[in-house]
Amino acid sequence: MFENAWDGENEQVLALQQIENKVRWLASWMIHNANHLRESRDGLKVGGHQASCASITTIMTALYMHELRAQDRVAVKPHASPVLHAIQYLLGNQTREKMENFRAFAGAQSYPSRTKDGTMIDFSTGSVGLGAAITNFAALTQDYLRYKDIIPSDEVPGRMVALVGDAELDEGNIYEALLDTWKHDIRNIWWIIDYNRQSLDGMVNEDLFRIIGRFFRAAGWNVITLKYGKLQRTAFNRPGGKALRRWINACPNDIYSALTFQGAAAWRKQIIQDLPDESDLHQLIASYADDDLQRLMTNLGGHCMETLLEAFQSVPDDKPTTFVCYTVKGYGLPLQGHKDNHAGLMNLPQFAEFQKTCGVESGQEWDHFAGLKGDLEAIKQIIEDASLVSNGSRHKDARKIALPEKMPFTVADKASTQETFGRILNDLAKAGGDLADRIVTTSPDVTVSTNLGGWVNQRGLFGRKDKKDAFRANKVPSMQKWDRHPSGQHVELGIAENNLFLNLAALGLSGSLFGERLLPIGTLYDPFISRGLDALNYACYQDARFMLVATPSGITLAPEGGAHQSISTPMIGMGQPGLTSFEPAFADEVAEIMGWSFAHMQDESNGGSVYLRLSTRQIEQPSRTLDEETRKGIVSGGYWLVPPAKGSSKALVYTGALAPEALKAFDALKTDFPEMGLLSVTSTDRLYNEWQDLERLRLKGEDNGQMAHVENLLEPLASNARLVTVIDGHPAALAWMGGVRGHAVAPLGINSFGQCGDLIDLFDHYQIDDNWISKAARRH
Repeated sequence: MFENAWDGENEQVLALQQIENKVRWLASWMIHNANHLRESRDGLKVGGHQASCASITTIMTALYMHELRAQDRVAVKPHASPVLHAIQYLLGNQTREKMENFRAFAGAQSYPSRTKDGTMIDFSTGSVGLGAAITNFAALTQDYLRYKDIIPSDEVPGRMVALVGDAELDEGNIYEALLDTWKHDIRNIWWIIDYNRQSLDGMVNEDLFRIIGRFFRAAGWNVITLKYGKLQRTAFNRPGGKALRRWINACPNDIYSALTFQGAAAWRKQIIQDLPDESDLHQLIASYADDDLQRLMTNLGGHCMETLLEAFQSVPDDKPTTFVCYTVKGYGLPLQGHKDNHAGLMNLPQFAEFQKTCGVESGQEWDHFAGLKGDLEAIKQIIEDASLVSNGSRHKDARKIALPEKMPFTVADKASTQETFGRILNDLAKAGGDLADRIVTTSPDVTVSTNLGGWVNQRGLFGRKDKKDAFRANKVPSMQKWDRHPSGQHVELGIAENNLFLNLAALGLSGSLFGERLLPIGTLYDPFISRGLDALNYACYQDARFMLVATPSGITLAPEGGAHQSISTPMIGMGQPGLTSFEPAFADEVAEIMGWSFAHMQDESNGGSVYLRLSTRQIEQPSRTLDEETRKGIVSGGYWLVPPAKGSSKALVYTGALAPEALKAFDALKTDFPEMGLLSVTSTDRLYNEWQDLERLRLKGEDNGQMAHVENLLEPLASNARLVTVIDGHPAALAWMGGVRGHAVAPLGINSFGQCGDLIDLFDHYQIDDNWISKAARRH
C-alpha cells in the first residue's frame, strides 16, 4: 500500500484527472454513438462494454499520458478497446472518422487489432488471457535479442505491459505462461490487473486477490496491491477511520458493488447496520455530503491517479511485476457497480445526464477539449509530451535476411520428411551465415523427437546465464549437447502447446516490435496442434511470421495409436488464415518448400506463416534433378510426377507419406490405363485457396482471364475423368478437387480415430493402401 503522497506536482495530477474524464467521455460517447445514433441497417446490437471501459480509464490514462516510454509495448484488455481509441484520438493517432465507425466496416475495431487498427496497436487482443501471456514471451524475445547484441544491450529495455481483466485470470494459459517464462528468468514485465470484481455472469470471489498474489509471488514476481485511493487513506487517519477500513476489507464484493450502484444513502444504512456500536465511524460518514461519500467509497486504488503514479514509481527492480488495482466496474457511469452492467449500455436519459455531468455541450461531443476544467495549457502540455513518445510507428521496420539460392540437403536412397528437415537445419547451422544466425527454434519438450537435436547440438540452448550440460561435463556419453548460454538459438519450453504458439507469435513479431527480424521455427507433434489452436489462431491474427513444423503426423505413426495420430490437421492448415500449409513427400520437396517459406515469412505485403506437416516414414527417394517447372510446382501446391496423356480418363492424386502406395497402385494400373497421370499435391492449401481467390475475382469480373494452378494441372484430363485422391488425413482435404473442372472423385483418407498397428494392417483397414487405390480407380 502507499502511504506517501506522490512527489509529482499537484497541478499535473489535476490535469491528468481531467484527461481521464475526457477519455471516459470519449470512450462512452463512441459506444453510445455506435448503438443509438448511427443508423442500424441489420437490426443487430453493436455493443461496446461501457462499464468495462470505465473501470480501466484511470489506469490507462496514467500509463499512456505519463508512464509509458517509446520502447514500452502494451497489450490492452479486449473490452478496453474504446478507451485505447479515445486515448489515441487525443494523441493524434486515431481519426474521428474511425471513431464514428466504431465496430463498423473499416472503423475502429471492437478489440485491439494490429492488422486492422494500425500501428497504434502493439499486440492484438480478443481471446482472453492470450494478450496477457504474449507479453511474457515478448519480454523473452527482447532478452534473446539483447543478449546477442542484435539490439543494443546497453539501452534501457522496454517494458512489456499487459492490461488484464480479473476474470481473464480464470484462463489456464496464463499460468502455463507464468511457469514457462519463470524458467527463463524473464524481466521487464508489468501485468496491471483491472480488479473490478465483476465478470459477465457474476461477481468474483472475495479472496481471489490473495490467490492471485500467491500465484505471482510463487513465480518470482513483485506483487503490488492498490486497494485504497488517497481519499480513503486520508479518511482512515481520522477518528473512525480504522473501523471504516475494517468494514471495507470485510465487505463482500457483491454487497460493495450493489452499494456502489445504490449510492450514499445505501452506504450509510449498510455501514451503520453492520457496525452499530462504532460511533466515531458514524460521525465520520455523517461528515461527508452524499456526493462526497459516494466519491470516497468508490475512491479505490485503481481510480486514484496519485496512487497509480506512486505505484508505478515504486517498482523496485526489473523483475516481473503485477499490480492488483481495485476498481469499480462502470466507474463514473450511471451503471457503476450493477451486476448486469457488463454488456449494458446507458439508455438515452442516462446518457443525457452523463453528458451533462461531463460538461460537454451538444455538437461538441468529438471536441478534444470540451468539458475540461482547470489549467487547459497544462492539459495540452501533458498530451503533447505523451504524443511525442507515441509519435512515429509503433511497428518498426526490419531488414530482410538474405537466403541461399537452394537449401542444403543430403541426398539419400531412403529418407523421411522429418529427417530431411532436421538435416537441412543441421547443415545450415554448420555453414553459419546470416540465415543461420537469425533462425531461432523452440519446441514443447519434443526437441529431439522432432529432429531438432542436430540444430541444438550446433547452436545451443538459449539462457541468460551459461550452464554446461552436466552429462557431458561428467563424461557421460550422450548424443545431445545441452549447453545453455546467451548465444544459444533454441528456446526450450515445457509441454504446453499454448506457450509454443505464443512464443512463436512473439518471436515472429520481433521485427515489428524491436526492429530486428528473427526467423522462428517451432516443432510439435502434429495432432497436438489442436491443443494450442486458440493460440495458433491468435498468433496468425497478429500477422506474426514463423514456421510451424508438425511431425510426426497421421496414422503413419502406426504403433503410437489413435491419440497420437492426426486426422483433421490438413483441414486446419487449409482453413487457418495467415498460415500456408504444406505436406511434402520427398526430401527435395522439403528443401524447396523451406527455401520458399523463409522468403514468404519475410514478405511484408503478401507473406505469412508456414505449416509443414511432416512424417517419420522413410520412403525411397526419386533420383532426379528438379527442373524449374517442377520446382515452381512444388511450392505452388502440386506437380505431375507422371504427366497424363491429353484426354486421360483417370488420375491418381496423393499427398505426403502415401507416395509409395500411390506409386505402387500407379504401376499396377498403367498397363490398363497407360494414359493415366500421377499427381503429387504438396499443398492442398495453396491449390485450394488460390483457386478460391480467383473465383472471387471472377465474380467481380477482375480475373483478367487468369487460371489457377490447380486448373492448369487438371486441364489435360478428359471432362469425364475420374480422380482418386489419397491422403493420410481427412479425405475432404483433397475431395474438393472434383469441383475445379467437374471431375468425379473417389476420395480416400481417414475419417475416424486411429489405432495401433503396423502400416500394412492400418493402411488396409482405412482403405488407403495400393490395393484400395487400385480398386477405387477401376470402379466406374
